Amino acid sequence: MGKVDVGSTLVESAGETMAEIVSAVTRVTDIMGEIASASDEQSRGIDQVGLAVAEMDRVTQQNAALVEESAAAAAALEEQASRLTEAVAVFRIQQQQRETSAVVKTVTPAAPRKMAVADSEENWETF
Repeated sequence: MGKVDVGSTLVESAGETMAEIVSAVTRVTDIMGEIASASDEQSRGIDQVGLAVAEMDRVTQQNAALVEESAAAAAALEEQASRLTEAVAVFRIQQQQRETSAVVKTVTPAAPRKMAVADSEENWETF
């Protein structure tokens, strides 16, 4: 009977070891599931980052186009301002010519005549 007892003990030990292995496999399976879930989340996050980068690239391209349009508009406005300045300069020159011609045409008035002063006191009033 000694061998049966030893065999029985070994079978019990093997059963406990098998139970521990099953428990460990269950834990590994759970961990693998969590890893798969986390990997899926990361994949979705990376997809979102990719979409965000693509959107930023699109907006950057749009901004670059707007900057080019703004630069072209600024150049056009500068050209228009230059032409307007030239057009206004004509009026200023004419105004300056009028002022100079007015100065030339201005005749110095004759000195006022002195009136003879009467010595009579008839012109005085009493206040």
